[in-house]
Amino acid sequence: MFTGIVADVGAVERTVERNDTRRLSVACGFAPDSVAIGASILCNGVCLTAVSVEPRRQAGCVFDVEAAAETLMRTTAADWRTGTRLNLERALRLGDELGGHIVSGHIDGIATIVARDDLGETARLTFEAPAELARFIAPKGSVALDGTSLTVNDVSGNRFDCLLIPHTLKVTTWGERRLGDRVNLEVDTIARYVARLAGSG
Repeated sequence: MFTGIVADVGAVERTVERNDTRRLSVACGFAPDSVAIGASILCNGVCLTAVSVEPRRQAGCVFDVEAAAETLMRTTAADWRTGTRLNLERALRLGDELGGHIVSGHIDGIATIVARDDLGETARLTFEAPAELARFIAPKGSVALDGTSLTVNDVSGNRFDCLLIPHTLKVTTWGERRLGDRVNLEVDTIARYVARLAGSG
């Protein structure tokens, strides 16, 4: 379980194709002893398992994860290449602050950036969600986009927008995002259960 509060931005160092899986090495600023083999790490919103961990010559570590065929089909992980920067978060531990919202790391679909308005130090991004997911997105509700917990401002059909503050733009990959970029979308778990209980999920 995660919160959608990005702890570090890592970068893919190498990728290795293995039949229907892809192994990725990710360099980051996490201390080697803070990432255990078998630990879950949120990588651009995708919950992946660390299968090896090595210290870097400088501070931080390099950890390897494996993305299976289902993950490659349903997320943007198939697009990650050497140099791709990823929002990272380690799994929530009992007693940690829940600063964002409950995020599982199970991606529901891919949203596309259809507009970006830079408003001084902030930015308003408009996204288009798959039609089957749009009904779970509501004004003032939460979504996880590329592993970042964001508040929805407005919704119109399959489109919704979020306002990103300067801090978020600085400490995540969102400052780099442009029109047409695809991002991993996880809808709010509570919204999904409410729809299910109402008989429409």
